[in-house]
Amino acid sequence: MLNRSISRYKARLIAQGYKQQYGLDFDQTFSPVVKPATIRIVLTLIVSKGCELRQLDVKNAFLNGTLNETVYMKQTQGICHPDFTEYHYLLKKSLYGLKQSPRA
Repeated sequence: MLNRSISRYKARLIAQGYKQQYGLDFDQTFSPVVKPATIRIVLTLIVSKGCELRQLDVKNAFLNGTLNETVYMKQTQGICHPDFTEYHYLLKKSLYGLKQSPRA
């Protein structure tokens, strides 16, 4: 019989980076890409081993990178403490959504 109960919950804190302004909140952006040499090496290994390639996905994860600049974030709606509504978070690590996260 199939058990459809929830075993655990997952959540991710995401910054609203779309509200950041160039020159005020961040100076540079960066888009991580895969080097063509890396793709050629992977394809060479696949062919040399006689494997069949159907799809190649490349994921770039950049969480937990240390921020070099001072970044503050407002409390989000779901985790705002009722006694400290005007407080802000000082971020030490990068989060999804920040313009400078990929560079960290």
